[in-house]
Amino acid sequence: MTGKYPTFEEIRTIHQQLNDMKLEYWISHNLFTFQWWLLLFVLIIPWIIWWKFVDKRKIGQILLFGTLLMVLVIVLDDIGVELHLWSYPYQLINIMPRLIPVDQGILVVAHMFLYQYYPTWKKFIVANTVMAIIFTFIFEPLTVWLGIYKLESWRYIYSLPIYILKAVLIKWLVDEIILKRRVNFK
Repeated sequence: MTGKYPTFEEIRTIHQQLNDMKLEYWISHNLFTFQWWLLLFVLIIPWIIWWKFVDKRKIGQILLFGTLLMVLVIVLDDIGVELHLWSYPYQLINIMPRLIPVDQGILVVAHMFLYQYYPTWKKFIVANTVMAIIFTFIFEPLTVWLGIYKLESWRYIYSLPIYILKAVLIKWLVDEIILKRRVNFK
């Protein structure tokens, strides 16, 4: 450092060095490993299954729910990684710190199925809670065991209310705000 505080150029230089290190790590430790193939599978296969079973009559509404949920999940994941609450030693692509196959694959697709098949609030909340328990206490520990997900300053139990609340928030936003307002404008 040239002075008391780092300059933008010093930060940029270190950031470039970090990017180079991350690329080297990804090529030598991630690319084409079992975990990498699993992540690819977890990203692509849920979307193929979703396309086969999605209610095409409600595809716009379901995609709106899924897209808003995906944005929220990405933001929460980026915050968690940036705050060193968790990290991802294995990634599908090296340029993003988040776990794309989960954030943009299996998690969002699973929630969209719940949104489609459990349209009433009571059934949705029950189904969403069951899914949150499965993701929290089965899938998260499994990804830790596989080395894909690393808990730093985080505990599994912290994820449970977040899994539940994020889906409820997005359902409320789509059903109660966006869709009802659109109906009222007709």
